[in-house]
Amino acid sequence: MGASGWDYFVAYQPDLNEALRALRDKVLAEGDYWWAVPGKPASAYGNRPRSFAELFADEGVQTDGTHSILDMDHVLADGEDPDYGTVQPVTDDEALQYAGTKTLTREHVAAIDDLVTRRWFGRCAILHDASGTPNEIYFWGYSGD
Repeated sequence: MGASGWDYFVAYQPDLNEALRALRDKVLAEGDYWWAVPGKPASAYGNRPRSFAELFADEGVQTDGTHSILDMDHVLADGEDPDYGTVQPVTDDEALQYAGTKTLTREHVAAIDDLVTRRWFGRCAILHDASGTPNEIYFWGYSGD
């Protein structure tokens, strides 16, 4: 089947891992991921998993993933190497190179989307409002088989 792209906008908070955790909790609760049938959201099933332990105990999820942010484990710290299931923040240098500014906004999302270059990997970027104040976090990536 292949990987699926996904993206999410969440309210800004300084702790990117906490933002990821809250987003994952929301996606799980809403059933906004693939589970029993590829291409059909888990929310279509009354018997879908309700906890991470239950979800990731499923053999299909272990091999094929959820095609969502649920496949990501944590946001990388500075200097930590990207790996399977991780989210890497956009650096100032990348923001300057791809968007022409270190202060990214929603208008810059298209310019940075290509920074995800492999499957089972995500990125995140802090997006600012018109006054330059951090306003949102954009998470995006590809996962699933």
